[in-house]
Amino acid sequence: MEEGKSRVLVVGLNRETMDLLVNSYTADGDDEPQNDAEGHNPDSSSPDSSPTRIALPSKSSAPKVDDTTLALAIASAHEKPIDPIHHVVPFNPTYDQLWAPIYGPAHPYAKDGIAQGMRNHKLGFVEDAAIEPFTFDEQYNTFHKYGYAADPSASAGNNYIGDLETLQKNDGISVYNIPQHEQKRRKIERRKELESEEKEDVDPEEVQNPATDTWLLKNKKSPWAGKKEGLQTELTEEQKKYAEEYAKKKAEEKGGAAEKGEFVADKSTFHGKEERDYQGRSWIAPPKDAKATNDHCYIPKRLVHTWSGHTKGVSAIRFFPKHGHLILSAGMDTKVKIWDVFNSGKCMRTYMGHSKAVRDISFCNDGTKFLTAGYDKNIKYWDTETGQVISTFSTGKIPYVVKLNPDDDKQNILLAGMSDKKIVQWDMNTGQITQEYDQHLGAVNTITFVDNNRRFVTSSDDKSLRVWEFGIPVVIKYISEPHMHSMPSISLHPNTNWLAAQSLDNQILIYSTRERFQLNKKKRFAGHIVAGYACQVNFSPDGRFVMSGDGEGKCWFWDWKSCKVFRTLKCHEGVCIGCEWHPLEQSKVATCGWDGLIKYWRVTGTKPIPAVYCKLVLSVDQHRRTPREDRTRAACLYTWEVL
Repeated sequence: MEEGKSRVLVVGLNRETMDLLVNSYTADGDDEPQNDAEGHNPDSSSPDSSPTRIALPSKSSAPKVDDTTLALAIASAHEKPIDPIHHVVPFNPTYDQLWAPIYGPAHPYAKDGIAQGMRNHKLGFVEDAAIEPFTFDEQYNTFHKYGYAADPSASAGNNYIGDLETLQKNDGISVYNIPQHEQKRRKIERRKELESEEKEDVDPEEVQNPATDTWLLKNKKSPWAGKKEGLQTELTEEQKKYAEEYAKKKAEEKGGAAEKGEFVADKSTFHGKEERDYQGRSWIAPPKDAKATNDHCYIPKRLVHTWSGHTKGVSAIRFFPKHGHLILSAGMDTKVKIWDVFNSGKCMRTYMGHSKAVRDISFCNDGTKFLTAGYDKNIKYWDTETGQVISTFSTGKIPYVVKLNPDDDKQNILLAGMSDKKIVQWDMNTGQITQEYDQHLGAVNTITFVDNNRRFVTSSDDKSLRVWEFGIPVVIKYISEPHMHSMPSISLHPNTNWLAAQSLDNQILIYSTRERFQLNKKKRFAGHIVAGYACQVNFSPDGRFVMSGDGEGKCWFWDWKSCKVFRTLKCHEGVCIGCEWHPLEQSKVATCGWDGLIKYWRVTGTKPIPAVYCKLVLSVDQHRRTPREDRTRAACLYTWEVL
């Protein structure tokens, strides 16, 4: 029983507690008790009734946020149309917004109708229209005068733009379609003006004076003046003089080959004792004992001979090919002379066939013939031995450089660089021009064959180098830089891999002769003054030295490897224009200048070997039998030791 009582008390306490809770939560409610559907009072408790359910208010742990601003922003964003160019949309658009029509002007040539900025004019897009120039000018001037014009792109019902009232008033006329009554009115007014001018008393002096207004009124001209003056029948003295000069110039251009260059009788004088020796050998035949003394070249420093025969400056010198026993010189006194080098040192023959200074000379491969180019616009091919002119060539322009093709089977091909920017190629057998290389922008100064004579390099006054395939008038390499100057002289290195170009900015530049013809920036020879002078540049036969004349009469020698100045010789008074290294005697150099002299230089004599005390260390006897003689020759080898 004790245990049962305790349970009842617990239940009773629980019910009392529940009632208190119900009363506390329903204290704020209505004062009157509420009955259920059957009229019973829910407060009446019974042991079998279920516990009362309590409706608790909802609670949120999130802070309160004022969403008024956010709602306004979203509402304004939803109203704003979406730009189809943008790739990012900062809100979630609705289906209607995504598929809404595109606002704004549409481009006429865009596929999807979107203006994509297609412009062919700085002010917009200009449509193509087929309008004649006269029609355009007519409508343009009509619009500026009357205020209306025809619209070529408009429909048939409304094909005018501008002031339509004036259009109806003028009956749609243009500035070029003047009605007949307007034409009559203008004629009457013009006639009245002429009559009034004739009636006025005009001073004859004022009519003849161009400074007065009366002269201007009498001599004014206009497209509607009416009468035209007759053609001028007689030329004035000034016009006649100009016509004669023009006709003479045209006649020179169209004249024959004989009229292109100045004609001078060809003449030659032999100065030697006899043209053939006792064995019948010609005076140009090389000596049989002429051989290279040494493969190693030395810089000369002593003058051994001077040739003086030209009355004016010497422009070029050339040694006889392969042997160098003769030297050819071109003078500004219109003469070409050939001099003996090995024996007497005198002038052997003089060639006279030019009327002006001789610019360039060139031997053929065997030296029996040579070319001369003069300022009289003639190129002449001479026989070295007899002094006769074999052929004469001319284009009416001054030849600056002449060169034969170095191949033995093409010795009949002549190339000449002319003053009219062309390189002209002749076949000397036929005398016809077979090719013209016309790409330079200035007079051509040099022609140099490279790559086994398959190509040649030319320089010009246009400050550029151009490489050509022989026989093809198309430039395969064009070298021109802003810092480049004109290169009036180019020489080929003995190993044929490099070109030395005399630049008029007082330096010698080196170019490769291989495929790319690049400038060798590591090799540059400077120190001399050649600005304004076409001083010749040359190499020693072994390729160890570079030499050049300069404008002060000096001859400069540089070391090829180090590019340093090796020696300087004072050779001439004035300009030292040319220098040539002897092909066989490697220590001798010839120079020429504008003082009319040709000078020959060589190395000084070697010093004698000083006497020394020696003792014999070893001697060896060798015996050998000659094949034809039955005898023995003895040869002894001695070895000495210096004490």
